[in-house]
This record gives sequence, structure tokens and C-alpha cells, in this order.
Amino acid sequence: MIDGFVAVYVFMLAAFVGNEIISKVPVVLHTPLMSGSNFIHGIVLVGAMVALGHATTDLGKIFGFIAVFLGAGNAAGGYVVTERMLEMFKTKKKKDVKKDEGDKK
Repeated sequence: MIDGFVAVYVFMLAAFVGNEIISKVPVVLHTPLMSGSNFIHGIVLVGAMVALGHATTDLGKIFGFIAVFLGAGNAAGGYVVTERMLEMFKTKKKKDVKKDEGDKK
């Protein structure tokens, strides 16, 4: 019975930490879908770390390590995708031809 309460506590703590991490990112950097996705990946990552910490068998440790690795990859990948999306919307600076010619003289 107590294990169930601990699991619910860990889930709630992971949800709170994931939400706090994502909420610190400015809104203009993420679409709501990407923010929600990164929030879920944060929960998965914290849960995977807890599962890895409680693993007692070698098979459990292997699966826990894989879960942490994939969860971290998903969370980091969300930020990489967001950065690439932002690069598409940046305006390119046009060089002033007259200014460059004036500097050469």
C-alpha cells in the first residue's frame, strides 16, 4: 500500500519538476505542442531515473539505463527541433553594397 503512495508521490514530483523546467522557457520559443512534448519527456526522464535507481536485477538496470538514455534524447531533441524551427524564421541581414564600397576607398 505504501509503495503505491510513493509511486504517486514520485509521479506528482516528476510532473511538477518537468512543468517548472518547461515553464522557464519563453513562450515565443515553443509552440504549445512542443512545450507539452518536452513536459512529458521531462516526466519520462525523471521516472526512468527513479526506476533505474530502484532496479535490483541486471535486466532491470539495463532497461532503466535505456529508458534514461532515450528519455534524455527525446527531451534534448525537442529543444534541437525548436532551435531549428526558430532558424527558419530569422531574417537574413542584407549587406549594404554602398557601405562596403565606401570602406574600400
